[in-house]
Amino acid sequence: MKIKMVHIYWMFICATAFHRGFAQTGITVKATVDRNAILIGEPIELHLEADMPAANKAAWFAIDSIAHFDVIQKADLDSVVSAGTRSLRQNIRITSFDSGMQVIPPFQVMINNQTYYTDSIPVMVSFSNFDRSRDYHDIKDIIEVENPAVRYIVWILACFTIICTAALIWLLSRKEAVNASADEPVAVAKETAYQEAIRSLEELYKQQLTAKGQSKLYYTRLNDILRIFLWHKMGIDSLEKTNEELILLLQRVPLNRDQFSQLAQVLRMSDFVKFAKYLPKDSDNEQNFKIIHSSVDVLNTIET
Repeated sequence: MKIKMVHIYWMFICATAFHRGFAQTGITVKATVDRNAILIGEPIELHLEADMPAANKAAWFAIDSIAHFDVIQKADLDSVVSAGTRSLRQNIRITSFDSGMQVIPPFQVMINNQTYYTDSIPVMVSFSNFDRSRDYHDIKDIIEVENPAVRYIVWILACFTIICTAALIWLLSRKEAVNASADEPVAVAKETAYQEAIRSLEELYKQQLTAKGQSKLYYTRLNDILRIFLWHKMGIDSLEKTNEELILLLQRVPLNRDQFSQLAQVLRMSDFVKFAKYLPKDSDNEQNFKIIHSSVDVLNTIET
């Protein structure tokens, strides 16, 4: 009965507590709570208010910590100007883990270099009623909350199954189509000896082997392109011949003197590069390529 009277007493004081104001200046400040009795760990809302003429400047309450209370959350300061009056409001959520009668101390605010204080606020912090005949339980029982995503799991699984089945059917049908097309003979247009030689020369030119220090490989490929062309186009047994023997065979081909001389010079330089490790200049490499290319063009016009 005594405890209940204490509660009633403090609640009466808080309900009738006056805020510190100065009517003559139009300034009032106050602090209130939404309740004055809590269980340990329960949150309460602390409301800080200040009203003043709109022209006044205020340094708001600096609240970093409160004795016997923990600050859970601080809302932003709300400022409203209406009819020449500025109203400042801020809500702070606090709690306490210290049992007994705890007091929220007065808070200080500076308005036009004048200090104003709020009233102190008593808060009774107590434990929940303990029934020794029952098992221990927390301040609040655990509340089962339905997970809204659970209701969609069945639909998600169904959609996933349909997508996987459709993908499997598509892959199997595609595989059958690929196998069927693979069994069908594909007509491939056969290159002529001239087309093959020109394509090989273009590929060799793009590789830029001499710029990479691979002159021996460059002249070997250049020589082989000419040999294969002579064999396919003119039936000359060029693959098993040395370059000197090939030059002798080319004497029977109706080339003019300059064309024959230039072609023979390229074949001999190929031997120098491959066997004597001779390194021609870049200009020589370019010129020798053009000679082989033009020789193929000319030889392609000769009827065999």
